[in-house]
Amino acid sequence: MLNVPSQSFPAPRSQQRVASGGRSKVPLKQGRSLMDWIRLTKSGKDLTGLKGRLIEVTEEELKKHNKKDDCWICIRGFVYNVSPYMEYHPGGEDELMRAAGSDGTELFDQVHRWVNYESMLKECLVGRMAIKPAVLKDYREEEKKVLNGMLPKSQVTDTRAKEGPSYPSYDWFQTNSLVTIAIYTKQKGINLDSIIVDHQDDSFRAETIIKDCLYLIHIGLSHEVQEDFSVRVVESVGKIEIVLKKKENTSWDFLGHPLENHNSLIPRKDTEDPYMKDSYIRKNINQRRETFIFTFNPDVVGLYYRKCQLISKENVTHDTRLFCLMLPPSTHLQVPIGQHVYLKLPIAGTEIVKPYTPVSGSLLSEFKEPVLPNNKYIYFLIKIYHTGLFTPELDRLQIGDFVSVSSPEGNFKISKFQELEDLFLLAAGTGFTPMVKILNYALTDIPSLRKVKLIFFNKTEDDIIWRSQLEKLAFKDKRLDVEFVLSAPISEWNGKQGHISPALLSEFLKRNLDKSKVLVCICGPVPFTEQGVRLLQDLNFSKNEIHSFTA
Repeated sequence: MLNVPSQSFPAPRSQQRVASGGRSKVPLKQGRSLMDWIRLTKSGKDLTGLKGRLIEVTEEELKKHNKKDDCWICIRGFVYNVSPYMEYHPGGEDELMRAAGSDGTELFDQVHRWVNYESMLKECLVGRMAIKPAVLKDYREEEKKVLNGMLPKSQVTDTRAKEGPSYPSYDWFQTNSLVTIAIYTKQKGINLDSIIVDHQDDSFRAETIIKDCLYLIHIGLSHEVQEDFSVRVVESVGKIEIVLKKKENTSWDFLGHPLENHNSLIPRKDTEDPYMKDSYIRKNINQRRETFIFTFNPDVVGLYYRKCQLISKENVTHDTRLFCLMLPPSTHLQVPIGQHVYLKLPIAGTEIVKPYTPVSGSLLSEFKEPVLPNNKYIYFLIKIYHTGLFTPELDRLQIGDFVSVSSPEGNFKISKFQELEDLFLLAAGTGFTPMVKILNYALTDIPSLRKVKLIFFNKTEDDIIWRSQLEKLAFKDKRLDVEFVLSAPISEWNGKQGHISPALLSEFLKRNLDKSKVLVCICGPVPFTEQGVRLLQDLNFSKNEIHSFTA
């Protein structure tokens, strides 16, 4: 393993931690934008200095390339010459130099692990780090010792002793026509939202969210199976059963061979709310602007993409669309409440990625007319920025086209709703999207709930998403109050005006009882969310009572 520099990243006095709000973006020279970089990578210019050759890089060789005009960095086992990229890096040259001549994976993950480095730096690829070959096991022979996937009792005891009492495990069983893969999470509260299953050709993946970790089963199946399958969860014991249909009614000698990260428990990196951390530094400026998009690339362990088909697109406001995507039949994915996924599109020869929170198809049940089961749909409310890079391309997609959708991420926990009495929702613009599923769940599944208040900030009346549905829902359920606040209304507007402020929040956020259990959710452009969190803390809401949604 390479030694990772011990200094903090970004450094306390680097460009990326300038005093102005802790911003990570630094001014770039004229002609050094993302599109300028993409054009340079397409120009045919030799950006590695190796004239197209790929080499194996030793630790000693890597350490030699540690200057600005000769800077090599290793990320996840691959070495890149980042010198040509120095002037195009939004975080500044100093940040890249923190990892010069070394393995920058850990530093990279701490600051902006979503950078689409594989696509952006593919023309800068020097080669792979030289590593010792791993000793391969004969997994086929090992599984032949197992009867229908069940270990003999002696092996079960030894295996669990090594793994520890809480480490998940899996097993498999078969009949003439079916193969059942059982996952033992050893955790109560596991539900269908906790498991993501994808299989394509002979590759089978099952990702299980267990507390703050991801348990991955990743196998190259020994025989072919049909596309459709079923998933069952026994919540009381934390057991998941995935039933696959064999293409041929033959007996399998073994389940398959392990693929990358098989049978591993991977810590999730999104388990803390960055606004609630004392060390919080804003790394990404307004995430809803169409700049800096390429900083999001969840092509890392735990995030897997599947191609989803666009089946409908409709206008919600003058610049907001409701997109409906259909999952492939070989996928089970139900995005948990309050979590987001990443949409990926190829643009100008580069894969561009942006985070979005899925919504329900409607706030009102009578609006839903699915032609397929609801768990095969994913809906997105997306604002189209006509001068942007990503959303115009998304808006140009035709019905039947495909979009790559990642596995979900997020730090919101459904346990926040336990015994909840008062729920306050603060949303600005498309920051309304995480509130959609929260509203539906809160009004349907929280028996202790007494009041829900939504305060929805927009510029004009035309910008209000699903205004009529919100008003109908508030009329239908008296526990819900909705207040619209406009910053640039017409003279005829009789509602509230202005921006988020102490006076407005003091009036709006009144507990039903002095000691009632309260949750305040806030989402919007970063400046709105930052200011809102500060104001909520000034109003004596505790950190545990505030959840801010950030991607």
